[in-house]
Amino acid sequence: MASLEEIKSERLKKIELLRDAGMQAYPATTNRTSDIRTFVSTFEQLEKEQTEKTLAGRVRSIRLHGALAFFDLFDGTGSIQVYLKKDTLGEPLFTLFENTVDESDFIEVTGGASTTKRGVRSIKPTGWRMLTKSLRPVPESFYGLKDEEERLRKRYLDILLNPEVRDLIEKKSKFWDVTRSFLKERGFLEVETPTLEVTTGGAEANPFKTHHNDFDLNVYLRISIGELWQKKLMASGIEKTFEIGRAYRNEGSSTEHVQEFTNMECYGAYINLDEGKKLTQDLYRTLALKVFNTTQFTTRGHTFDLALDWPEIDYVSEVLNQTGVDVLDSSEEEMTRALKKLDIQFDGKNRERLTDALWKYCRRHISGPAFLINHPKIVAPLSKEHEKDNRKTEMFQIIVAGSEMGRAHAELNDPVDQQSRFEAQGKLIEGGDKEAMMPDHEFIEALEYGIPPTFGFGFGERLFAYLADKPIREIAIFPLMKPKKELDGN
Repeated sequence: MASLEEIKSERLKKIELLRDAGMQAYPATTNRTSDIRTFVSTFEQLEKEQTEKTLAGRVRSIRLHGALAFFDLFDGTGSIQVYLKKDTLGEPLFTLFENTVDESDFIEVTGGASTTKRGVRSIKPTGWRMLTKSLRPVPESFYGLKDEEERLRKRYLDILLNPEVRDLIEKKSKFWDVTRSFLKERGFLEVETPTLEVTTGGAEANPFKTHHNDFDLNVYLRISIGELWQKKLMASGIEKTFEIGRAYRNEGSSTEHVQEFTNMECYGAYINLDEGKKLTQDLYRTLALKVFNTTQFTTRGHTFDLALDWPEIDYVSEVLNQTGVDVLDSSEEEMTRALKKLDIQFDGKNRERLTDALWKYCRRHISGPAFLINHPKIVAPLSKEHEKDNRKTEMFQIIVAGSEMGRAHAELNDPVDQQSRFEAQGKLIEGGDKEAMMPDHEFIEALEYGIPPTFGFGFGERLFAYLADKPIREIAIFPLMKPKKELDGN
């Protein structure tokens, strides 16, 4: 079996043969007049009318039989058999094909639709031309990329060889298209907000840091999709906004978490939480039906149906029922003992982290869909205080398959209350909590001018990963990978 270097050497020689014959190996233009999908769908008409078309694509599975040659041509829209005959093509072009074309090359062929004696629909060329001479052969099938690291590193080959991966990418694109259309149809205006921020408002996570040379200023890649910016827009008189974009969190990786991902956040003035529940429920059901053609899913050991009723689950009561801990009244020592007894891993010892760790233990037992409500104020620094219990907030999360699949707030618009909560977050930062929310004093100023009662909601591509029953890294077209030199220790 020839080595890669031997294969490349032979293919470089074939480039010289092409040049000697007056054919470029990498021309700047193509004469394609039809994609393969259209050619196949109109085959009978083209064959009847003897209409010539020019197709272009990648060569696969060459079969040579004396004065005949067969191969498959693939262009991303479909595949068609190409049927070369020496007497139709002419000896010089046929011989040049034999001597210079390999599997994985891109070529164009011009000819008519023709059904072979075996009944195979084909194109029978009267001419061909090289478009891209490949130097490496593409693996013959998916078995050539069994190693997961190699498969994700060479994602372009994974997509080429695995139709399921291509389908996943197309579904993900449709997922965000449906989200965008759903919101626009309901009067939400799509906006773009900064990805570089002086403070990481809008969420609690460890940010990526960088330096702005022109301003000589340290800045952060955003960890949420413009939450505080969009709420400032509520003060401007624009009543409904949304953004779909990338967010960045400098945290660990898992089947649910990556450092770079796509999120959506939307904000609507004068929308209350009950109306928000109806809006989000309709959105999720629409996504399920339009992207996956079903509302029933199984993933991560859970089965759920988005078309069924979504019950409300009280945060404090659920944690108490599952762990025996009242997160509002128990001491931090009692919470710590409970976590250790339940063998729950947790980071940090402040009340917010302990509360969050207890809840994360509980949520994995809930298949949903359900609305989690009445969150303790300590874990919701941007939500309005609950009207009946000032230790809780007016917000909900959507729980699906043991995970959080969306978060909504009756947005806090009291500047005094918000300032107090920012100060509490600041103390957590001083205590070493890397995920606490940075205070944003310019946002307080906007609140002092006044923003209307506002509903805010956001969810990320984790929802798509769960509906597709894939780890979140699998749904990234090009997931971040360590450089090969670093892996090799060089």
